[in-house]
Amino acid sequence: MEILNWLNDTISGEFVLTMLVSMIPIIELRGGIPFGVAVGLPYPAAFAAAVIGNVLPAPFIVVYIRRIFQWMRQRLPRLNSLVDKLERKAHLKGKKVSKYKYLGLTLFVGIPLPGTGAWTGSLAAAFLDMPLRKALPSIILGVLLAGCIMTALTSVGVNVFSTVAA
Repeated sequence: MEILNWLNDTISGEFVLTMLVSMIPIIELRGGIPFGVAVGLPYPAAFAAAVIGNVLPAPFIVVYIRRIFQWMRQRLPRLNSLVDKLERKAHLKGKKVSKYKYLGLTLFVGIPLPGTGAWTGSLAAAFLDMPLRKALPSIILGVLLAGCIMTALTSVGVNVFSTVAA
């Protein structure tokens, strides 16, 4: 119970909680920044927590996802359809990225639309055989770009709703 109180009642706990939310696929930073602001973090802290949380899984995905998929196919054949779906998604998204390589990866990760983000961008980078040392800076720049966009949109949303509610 003490850890739950710490997560809810301290700014450092809220920061960690925002990082954890931003690590979740699909939610990522796009949900992490509004979440951080909603739990009471100042905008710069919500931005920092969401960026850190969103970037942390990226190098592991780029380096290990193919091995993880291979292991899943061998040990958990019931999940083959899930692995197939994720691989198809990576190849489909990879086509969009491959034309412009690293700039394409940055823009793909940075434009906050459904189906984009650090997780999908990392997956695409892995299946395009992009080396980590070149893919990771593009992913980080994309996450920073998405963070700026989402912080601005969150600020506008908060101001609009506080004006309407007043």
